[in-house]
Amino acid sequence: MADTFKILGIAGSLREKSFNRALLEAAKGLAPEGMTIEITDISQIPLYNEDVRTGGFPDAVTEFGRLIAEADGVLIATPEYNYSVPGVLKNAIDWASRLPDQPFKDKPVAIMGAAAGRLGTARAQYHLRQVFVFLDALVMNRPEVMVGAAYEAFNEDGSIKDETTAGFVREQLETFARWIERVRD
Repeated sequence: MADTFKILGIAGSLREKSFNRALLEAAKGLAPEGMTIEITDISQIPLYNEDVRTGGFPDAVTEFGRLIAEADGVLIATPEYNYSVPGVLKNAIDWASRLPDQPFKDKPVAIMGAAAGRLGTARAQYHLRQVFVFLDALVMNRPEVMVGAAYEAFNEDGSIKDETTAGFVREQLETFARWIERVRD
């Protein structure tokens, strides 16, 4: 890989011991040479309220938008809540979509996720893809990373237990680097 890529990681869970934050942390160590992943915290983004927006964007939203805009790509690790996208993640995306220069437009995006269920985050990822269609984000289709039975997939320190799962993450990140190169052309 000749280029370097600055990737913004977004965990769709606020829980301190989140499997999806652990998945992003693991991705940092599995990323191909030249790719760096910076994980952002969406916990300070307030609930979307049009009255608040018309009074000005909260600092946390402006900063979130800046981080998205400056990244070469966005890597989202989402859990699945009630067969869909977690509210905190959708809320952050909704705020960013209203910024004057909507930062997801033409931005390469990769999605992964970990959940307790055996299907991993298949339904949440599908719904997230639908959201990004409207935002004109350039979501990479494959390979998909859906870690099922997440409580069995990670060690106590948050690292991935087995090489097969680590291999899926590594493959997705290598493909994401090629996707970003393709999109840039």
